Amino acid sequence: MTDGAPKEFDLAKLLAERGAERYELHSRHLNHQLPRMLRTIGFDKVYERAEGAYFWDAEGNDYLDMLAGFGVMGLGRHHPVVRKALHDVLDASLADLTRFDCQPLPGLLAEKLLAHSPHLDRVFFGNSGTEAVETALKFARYATGRPRILYCAHAFHGLTTGSLSVNGEAAFRDGFAPLLPDTAIALGDLDALERELKRGDVAGFVVEPIQGKGVHESPPGFLRAAQELLRRHKALLIADEVQTGLGRTGDFYAYQHEEGVEPDLLCVAKALSGGYVPVGATLGKDWIFKRVYSSMDRVLVHSASFGSNAQAMAAGLAVLSVMEDQEIVANARRSGDLLRERLTALIGRYELLHDVRGRGLMIGIEFGRPSSLKLRSRWTMLQAARKGLFAQMVVVPLLQKHRILTQVSGDHLEVIKLIPPLIVGEREVERFVGAFTAVMDDAHSGGGLMWDFGKTLVKQAVANR
Repeated sequence: MTDGAPKEFDLAKLLAERGAERYELHSRHLNHQLPRMLRTIGFDKVYERAEGAYFWDAEGNDYLDMLAGFGVMGLGRHHPVVRKALHDVLDASLADLTRFDCQPLPGLLAEKLLAHSPHLDRVFFGNSGTEAVETALKFARYATGRPRILYCAHAFHGLTTGSLSVNGEAAFRDGFAPLLPDTAIALGDLDALERELKRGDVAGFVVEPIQGKGVHESPPGFLRAAQELLRRHKALLIADEVQTGLGRTGDFYAYQHEEGVEPDLLCVAKALSGGYVPVGATLGKDWIFKRVYSSMDRVLVHSASFGSNAQAMAAGLAVLSVMEDQEIVANARRSGDLLRERLTALIGRYELLHDVRGRGLMIGIEFGRPSSLKLRSRWTMLQAARKGLFAQMVVVPLLQKHRILTQVSGDHLEVIKLIPPLIVGEREVERFVGAFTAVMDDAHSGGGLMWDFGKTLVKQAVANR
């Protein structure tokens, strides 16, 4: 810049010049195991663009997204209403994040969210699902004056230290102790819940109405009965709807499938972002917020530097507007019912397919030990190497041969979780079912590329021990 003029930043040029280095850059500067893992399972694709429920590669091939960024892309990618809202808020040049004023967008988004949660009164905005859970844990402890939180085995509530304390998967917790004083119970075990509550030190019980790991729904009546026990023992019900909320399960919230359930604290995130700006929200009852923020001296006792920023609030408002105007929740219920019905009809056809479960567009496909000798020996080989390999063997050809992105629902699980954008319809359902049927036909033939890839996975699993 010899003439003193500022150098222009050209993002398009930077991507054109350096975009091909994406996997090398990750290997060198970020989590080096990610590109390694992607190459091992054949997921090292290069996607050029995305819209709605689809990606496209450089050759113009389309890929159906049945993962939605683990539920973030509730409206699909680059929804025009959300894009316009973000352009509008940037063009408005708002005096954002002064920290010492009250901007209108957070209040408007809180009002919209609370309209779907009439038994709750106030909202705290953070930046992620794990932050929403952290907020709920802090508020429950302070409001009740008690230290302990109960959670469910196999639960996933986030990976920061507080939310990790209520994470039901040992692999995530290992090496990060000591954590907070919390106790796990089995999903649906009311006796265990009551036993722990009788100790008198429980602040709350945090639960996913449908667990993301394995796609396990809470038993009928469990949430209502748990709520009654908690109220009797003056503890709080915390519903983690980070993944299940905002229409995912065919109702606005998953807890609404059970009549009479009214959580004291509610966590949402993911889909509220519109896929653009990270956002998390913790909704709660008035008395809880007033106890936490009990005086002007405590006005900033819990806050977030980027919480309530204008871009996130605009995205959230646009998402809720689209959900209402385009009846997204009803579509999730309708498309989910069709997809689950079509997949369930295949159980009798394939001995490796054991169960199809879930609600709305949150569906688990579980595989299990086959009955025929030939398939059973191959299944046993995979299980001996590493549990969960067969599900991965299904995921890979869905992508490689049929251009459909899916993934297993958790480590060491023979379950694929389908959480596509909530805008998918009959066309996407038929495409997935057709591809899944072809992959299962290949698996049950006892030959083909699928089992060859299984041998590669076995070798990799053994090498990693």
